[in-house]
Amino acid sequence: MVGVLVKVPSSITVTPEQFEQLAVANPDLRLELTAEGQLIAMPPTGTESGGYNAELTADVAIWNRRARLGKVFDSSTGFTLPNGAIRSPDVAWIEQSRWDALTLQQRKGFAPICPDFVLELASETDDIGELRDEMQEYIDNGCRLGWSIDPRTGWVEIYRGDRPVERLKSPQTLSDEAILPGLTLDLKAIFPKGFGRSH
Repeated sequence: MVGVLVKVPSSITVTPEQFEQLAVANPDLRLELTAEGQLIAMPPTGTESGGYNAELTADVAIWNRRARLGKVFDSSTGFTLPNGAIRSPDVAWIEQSRWDALTLQQRKGFAPICPDFVLELASETDDIGELRDEMQEYIDNGCRLGWSIDPRTGWVEIYRGDRPVERLKSPQTLSDEAILPGLTLDLKAIFPKGFGRSH
C-alpha cells in the first residue's frame, strides 16, 4: 500500500529518532519515513483489501511455521532500510540467520534490516508509479524478492535484484523455490478464473 505525505512544510524533515517518538505517541497511526525524511501517513485499507491482505499474510506465516526458515511480519511492522527510510510492507519475511544477527534492542525498534522478501497489495487509491518506486527501493536496499499484486488490474510484478521486473497477468499462484522453498501463494480469491479477460 502507498501512503500520502503528511502536510509538513518542505523545510522540515523528520529524523529516525523523531519518527520513533511520533510512532510511539500515535500508536493508532500507520506511519512511514522516506529516505529524505518526509513523513508518510498510511490510510486504513478498504475492507476487501484488508481481507486479501490478511489471507496473504496468513498463507506466508503458515508456510514459514512449517518450513522454519525465518520470521514473517505483517503490515504494522516498520523496518529501517540502509538508505534511512522506515518502511512497512504489507507482508515481509526475513531469513532466520539475518534475524538472529540482530540484537534484542534492534528487534524491539524499527529493526535496521531490509526484508529478504516483501509483498505489497495495491489498494483502490494507490498510485502504481509510487508503488513501483517503493518496490524498487526495497530491491535497491537488499531485498531479494518482491511481489506487487494489483487486484484492480490483475497485474502482478515480480522484483528480483538480479533481473528485470517480470509482469504476469492474473496468475492463479505465485512461488519462488530459490528464496521461499515450498511456498505456493494461492491468488484465486483475488483473481478468479477469467478475471484477466474482463480487465
